[in-house]
Amino acid sequence: MSKIHNFSAGPGILPAEVLKQASEACINFDNMNLSLLEISHRSKNYEAVIAEAQSIIKELFEVGNDYEVFYLGGGASLQFAMVPYNLLRENGTAAYLNTGVWATKAIKEAKLLGNVNVVASSEDKKFTYIPKGYAIPTDADYLHITSNNTIYGTQIKEFPKCPIPLVCDMSSDIFSRKVNANDFTLIYAGAQKNIGPAGSTMVMVKKDALGKTGRKMLSMLDYNVHIKGGSMYNTPPVFPIYVTMLTLKWLKANGGVAWIEKLNQQKADLIYNEIDRNSLFYGTVAKEDRSNMNVCFLMHKPELEIEFDKFWKDANISGIRGHRDVGGYRASIYNAMPIESVQVLVDVMKEFEKKFA
Repeated sequence: MSKIHNFSAGPGILPAEVLKQASEACINFDNMNLSLLEISHRSKNYEAVIAEAQSIIKELFEVGNDYEVFYLGGGASLQFAMVPYNLLRENGTAAYLNTGVWATKAIKEAKLLGNVNVVASSEDKKFTYIPKGYAIPTDADYLHITSNNTIYGTQIKEFPKCPIPLVCDMSSDIFSRKVNANDFTLIYAGAQKNIGPAGSTMVMVKKDALGKTGRKMLSMLDYNVHIKGGSMYNTPPVFPIYVTMLTLKWLKANGGVAWIEKLNQQKADLIYNEIDRNSLFYGTVAKEDRSNMNVCFLMHKPELEIEFDKFWKDANISGIRGHRDVGGYRASIYNAMPIESVQVLVDVMKEFEKKFA
């Protein structure tokens, strides 16, 4: 079978060894002669999976016992509502940085629960840059940011020094680079970009930030309920959490975040250098804010897109068509993307220029 170079924006690529282990667990999990998909989530075998998935998150983030880690369903989109529900006080105000579609959706949900102060936005230039130098209100309950924007291809390179609790949606670049996680009060991430398959969402929160809203809490939306329940207040997304655990173990075994950050920078440099060199292509966002996860680019001659599509499809490349809001192309180069696949795309771009420039 020919290798497919999968640049899908999400669900994204997973390590081959993780896929193999996960497929085997579907038949015989933990030598139980039972499928992972049919055992009790409260069995000791699966409780060990949850515990390890939680433990590795804290280890990779280098945080202590003042943080809790738990897994939920609902994707990051559910967290757009759960974050203000658990952190925004009644009659309080939340601050938000608007850098794209997902931040806009988070703002919309927060407004249903209280006052929202949008401290800065890049919507004026179609989210092609990251705002800088904005003032952070010291009386807000928290500041919410989105570290990486998959649709537009921007990424926060330097996180704000925050006098209030800092909340971050890291769905599309979690563990792609070193961050000081202790600077954040809450980090959440849908797994399907960088740490697992679709279906589970990781939340890590400082324990002392909870229980201060003054509202009566619905059980399923209360972080403390899920913490107390050990991610098992209700039946968790069993298989996605297991694959996330395997992916985290893969990352740790290969050298952790420091190792993958170096590799991710090499991949990003390789493709961005070709975009800047190639006479047929150009990048869509401010160079200083370019994402190392989602590389967005357009053609100077859009009429050639049909021909370029033939080139990359013939090279067994998949998933590089841009989001409908941007058009053109988007190469998502998440952690599991090998640099060899990026080189294939770069070679295709070079060959295309030779023929059509």
